[in-house]
Amino acid sequence: MDPSRISLRQFHLPDVDDFLKWASDEKVTRYLRWNTITSREEALSYLQKVAIPQTYRRSICLDDRSIGYVSIKPGSGNDKSRARLGYAVSAEYWGQGIATATLNMAVANAFTEFQGLVRVEALVEVENVGSQRVLEKVGFLK
Repeated sequence: MDPSRISLRQFHLPDVDDFLKWASDEKVTRYLRWNTITSREEALSYLQKVAIPQTYRRSICLDDRSIGYVSIKPGSGNDKSRARLGYAVSAEYWGQGIATATLNMAVANAFTEFQGLVRVEALVEVENVGSQRVLEKVGFLK
């Protein structure tokens, strides 16, 4: 995969159809903290109320088409130095290095975007071996 084709940007409402394509796939949403999106209306609502307003939830884009997301949520109070990472990539792009390239970009952005951040963490289900491998390639430790 040519890394110049991959970018991160904020979600926009016109992303709804691309978003719905991967957010409606139970293989993609299986390990996410939000449910599979089942309709265009639900996808629009999610983009408007969750994805767009969040401080750092970016669309993973391939040739400027949404194929996934990455989010970084900084802690608050005594946990301000930590942030939690979440991500998903459309199943049709698994195994192509897109998640690894994207997470490298997002983690680098996090340390410049969130003042005082010293640690980024990700929680992964034990059976989600693919995600564990991606995180290890990016430099995360178990």
